[in-house]
Amino acid sequence: MKKSFLFLLSLVILFVAGCSSSASSEEGSGEDKDTITIAWLPNESGADLTEARDAIGKVIEEKTGKKVEHQTTTDYIVAIEAVANGNADMAFLGAQGYIEAKNKNDKVEPLVVPTGASGTLEDAVYYSWLAVEKGNIDEYKDGEAFAIDNIQGKKFSFVSNSSTSGFKVPSTGIVEYFSQKDDFKDLTAEDLLEGGDDKFFSEVLYGGSHQGSAVNLLSGKADVAAFCDTCVNNYVELAEGDVNRPGAVYKVKADAAEPFNTVVGKEFQLISVTPVLNAPFVINTENISEELQAQLKEIMTSDEITNNEKVFVPEDSEFSGLFKKTADERLVEVEDKWFDPIRELSK
Repeated sequence: MKKSFLFLLSLVILFVAGCSSSASSEEGSGEDKDTITIAWLPNESGADLTEARDAIGKVIEEKTGKKVEHQTTTDYIVAIEAVANGNADMAFLGAQGYIEAKNKNDKVEPLVVPTGASGTLEDAVYYSWLAVEKGNIDEYKDGEAFAIDNIQGKKFSFVSNSSTSGFKVPSTGIVEYFSQKDDFKDLTAEDLLEGGDDKFFSEVLYGGSHQGSAVNLLSGKADVAAFCDTCVNNYVELAEGDVNRPGAVYKVKADAAEPFNTVVGKEFQLISVTPVLNAPFVINTENISEELQAQLKEIMTSDEITNNEKVFVPEDSEFSGLFKKTADERLVEVEDKWFDPIRELSK
């Protein structure tokens, strides 16, 4: 009897284990998911971009028959963790955010990335800015050229230490520049994370988003701020100089949405401009089956998305969209190795 009982018990355990394994496999395959959850960084989580997010979601819903839910965030880490741990199936992350998510879970893969005006990856870049208030520009000039020597000792605003253009790229550039000077030859990016009397910066702030970092500058909380062009383009307009060039002056639009509505009319000037690899849409392949992955890739690179004026906004439009349409911009397939230049910044 005892042997029979143990035999039956072992069969039950094997059966339960098999069901559990099957259920786990099905859950990870994405085949039976009725909902696709897309996580967005704080930069793209504002109310002014609701229609743009919904436009992408609507096309995905129509083509897949699945419901799309948008997970907006107020913290970079929340969006990164969401796609890494599977609470989100897709996410729109910066290159650095993608790398951090993949480091947490190798099943996170890039899906597509917006191109440049050529419609290819050759010019798929945006720009990381270091900016100061217009009236203070003389402190950051060496003759007619712009220089960052005097940012040391100032109040500085980053976006988030998980931001590509709002931390990783500018901090690397600052370290490379100042480490050539004897007084700062041992400077590291970690030395820029906090301010203080014995630190490189007197105070370090984090905007939480590119918009927040820009407002830190324009509200007087910071002397210098790092943020990118694409995340503030909906709120500012070129007032002087050339687009994305040191010396260019930008002015906050009269009808700017939050958080720029508190600094309408304020002007800032660029002292440094650095190109950065465009941000990808990524997926968690544990949640999304291969069939659905292929379907999503086809959807995101389709003419329906490319020609959607709420996703790729015409230059003369006042609509707040995700991407500008100046020529042949679209979303194209991208591989992990394309982001290696950003990985190199951490070495």
